Amino acid sequence: MSILQIRGVSISFPGVKALRDVTFDIARGQVVALCGENGAGKSTLGKIIAGVNPYGSFSGSILYGGEELTLSSTLDAEKIGIAIVHQELNLFNEMTVAENIFLSRMPSKSGIIDFEALYEQTGNLLDELGIPINPRDRIKDLPVSKRQMVEIAKAVAKKPKVLIFDEATSSLSNHEVALLYQIIERLKQQGTTMIYVSHKLNEIFDICDAVVVLKDGCYVRSALVRDTTRDDIIRWTVGRELSDLYPPRRKSGQSGEEWLRLEEWSVHDPVSPAKRLVDRVSLHVKTGEILGIYGLVGAGRSELVDSIFEGQEGKATGRMYVRNQPFVVKNPAHAISSGIALVTEDRKKTGLVLGLSVEENLTLASLRSVANTLGVIDQEKAAFDVQRMVQKLSVKVPHVKQLVKHLSGGNQQKVVVGKWLLTQPQLLILDEPTRGIDVGAKAEIYKMIRNLADEGMAIIMVSSELPEVLGVSDRILVMKDGRIAAEMLQEQADEEVLVRYALGGAQHVS
Repeated sequence: MSILQIRGVSISFPGVKALRDVTFDIARGQVVALCGENGAGKSTLGKIIAGVNPYGSFSGSILYGGEELTLSSTLDAEKIGIAIVHQELNLFNEMTVAENIFLSRMPSKSGIIDFEALYEQTGNLLDELGIPINPRDRIKDLPVSKRQMVEIAKAVAKKPKVLIFDEATSSLSNHEVALLYQIIERLKQQGTTMIYVSHKLNEIFDICDAVVVLKDGCYVRSALVRDTTRDDIIRWTVGRELSDLYPPRRKSGQSGEEWLRLEEWSVHDPVSPAKRLVDRVSLHVKTGEILGIYGLVGAGRSELVDSIFEGQEGKATGRMYVRNQPFVVKNPAHAISSGIALVTEDRKKTGLVLGLSVEENLTLASLRSVANTLGVIDQEKAAFDVQRMVQKLSVKVPHVKQLVKHLSGGNQQKVVVGKWLLTQPQLLILDEPTRGIDVGAKAEIYKMIRNLADEGMAIIMVSSELPEVLGVSDRILVMKDGRIAAEMLQEQADEEVLVRYALGGAQHVS
């Protein structure tokens, strides 16, 4: 029996037809995967169902339990039992975990918030869900993965009948993903219907009952997961066979000269300086080489690559060599001028200016290269560079004047990568480069990374996805507790080996 019936739903944004006459049903009590490439309309449809995009902003209708939804806000949706876990965190950084979870339903006495009851209620909820977070912690003090778990707890606390997960695992560790699976299974046993938006095929086969595929805003097909294969979903999603996700890698020993070397490199916790987030790490990367770095959340991977780019501003200690010469990076601007670029983990927070256009974001880091001696921008050269990068990365955008906030997550990620490629780096550092990107776009990014390496660029890639680390890297480092737990050539590694070192930290250096 259907709980949701989507009938002829269409919606447009400036220059983009996000959904086109979409029609399908969602059965009660199922976990339904919503799949498609970036820009397919998955998140938009989820937001319509949850009231983020209100009634009247789209054409067509959505029936919930046989009645048409006429939601004006997410609060209206929550009142009838529909909630959403957003892909981009929707939390107040200065508030506590408890205040965020129960923001619209604070316990009170005589009209005054009862904080003791609030913290007790939150603690009970987090314990029940198995989420190890202190209710009194402020959101700003939590890592991204913990914030995502708070977002999940906030939605579950509303006891919804329909719960939408929009890329809920994009910033979670393997342990936290397993915890989310347990939460989903518990909700399913309680009869909750769930819509699970994800690019990760293994998650679809792990926890979903059915799959719905969208492409270019249109409905493609629905099927039961037990009746489909991985290749089926890829074919429906990208509209073609995807026989080889990872491009051929060069043979061992074919990389060039050493470009970067770190010796006894440490990064101290700014809050507790005695604690080392990165502890005496030594590493090197050569021109034409892709060095993959794997580890669990909290292993120090992002802190390590951030410190290379931030230099002295990052308060790192140790020795850095560039092309075998001692080198000191003063600040990010100096890093850029020295040929170092960093694609950060959080594109919304540190990668993009959402209120600016695609064109403006792409040229942000390379303005000096398109300016004359008086500092005036050569608009013709800038426009040429922008169009070249949009075509090179296949950014789906109606025009480069489009605000970047209106792009899908994957196309936003391409803009971030393009911004740094326009600086013509010699060392490109990529921190989770395909987070939130569909399988088709991932193949394009992997091909681009390999091409850049083949052209002689040195590349460091941090990734939480084991198949990605194994499929793209030439050499792999595994980090645990801020240290290098293992170093090996790609052909010496498999998923079991990498996880064993990430968990146990046994020393293995090739």
